[in-house]
Amino acid sequence: MPAASLRVALLGVSGRMGRALAAAVDETAGLELVGAGVSPGSRYAGQDVAAILGGVSRGVLAAADPADAIAHAEATIDFTLPEATVGNVAACLSARCPIVIGTTGHDSAAREQIAQAARHIAIVMAPNMSLGVNLLLNLVEQAARALDAAYDIEIFEAHHRNKKDAPSGTALALGEAAARGRGVSLSQKAQYARHGASGAREPGGIGFSVFRGGDVVGDHTVTFAGVGERIELTHRASDRMAFARGAVRAAQWVVGREPGLYSMQDVLGLKRIADSG
Repeated sequence: MPAASLRVALLGVSGRMGRALAAAVDETAGLELVGAGVSPGSRYAGQDVAAILGGVSRGVLAAADPADAIAHAEATIDFTLPEATVGNVAACLSARCPIVIGTTGHDSAAREQIAQAARHIAIVMAPNMSLGVNLLLNLVEQAARALDAAYDIEIFEAHHRNKKDAPSGTALALGEAAARGRGVSLSQKAQYARHGASGAREPGGIGFSVFRGGDVVGDHTVTFAGVGERIELTHRASDRMAFARGAVRAAQWVVGREPGLYSMQDVLGLKRIADSG
């Protein structure tokens, strides 16, 4: 007999990433979409997800209550809004269903609640699910470790006009990677704003620059600027499917894991590489 499919629920299915995730589930052998969540008040609530995704009826209704959306799932993927994540995690905790969180922009209280839930269920949480970005995180940490404070670090990121948080979660993760490499705290070295007579750059600072416009999926460049040379590490995303396929891979990986808060570095085996480097 063929192996049973892994049953997956998608929270935020009506968004751009939600649609990409549904496509990634459909193209991945051994996965089945069994639940879908939409925001309260959504015009899709109570309708078959075909109203969102197109095609024939799937027998899966879009639910405004996350508990209903995940009722039959073995793994859940959350790409919603930061204010919705805590409720989504609570529903997964109640159902003892592991969850992959790709939503960014959480405040400290939400991050603490997620960490508490991870004591009881397995959670993968990452600001970016793509393989390329997670390789970039490792490269940035290595470069920051090798290059001293004579090399200024600047992180540039660009996203579409509708992105709400800035800097992006990925940019902040790159800043954390650079700070780890330097053996410093990002909270003490980050420079987020320059305006007017801001003065000379602070030695050892990690700067952030943000662009919002058009339909940019996501560009990130980390520059190490020394005297007479610059090293630039860049990742450009041209299609959301790169993130969606990573999230689906994380959902496959997280099932059966011990409770804990994991990252894409764990999913992709990159943490072991970084630890041994």
